[in-house]
Amino acid sequence: MERLINVHIEKLPEGYYLATSDALPGLIAQAPSLSETLEIAQDVAKQLLAAMADRNQLVECFPMLADEFDCPLILTR
Repeated sequence: MERLINVHIEKLPEGYYLATSDALPGLIAQAPSLSETLEIAQDVAKQLLAAMADRNQLVECFPMLADEFDCPLILTR
């Protein structure tokens, strides 16, 4: 089952990327590349959702991934 969780990405002055989410408190990921940051954020989100499920908290508040949606494609030079 795939769910959609929005994350906010910020490039820090030190060159690292920081990912956080207002929708999923506790989701914080940081790495030197955007792709690494997103991989870490995905792992952290899975762990947070599993912990929420263990405590019988609502996980259904995150929408299911639709069959069709827009997503930015990030290219490097």
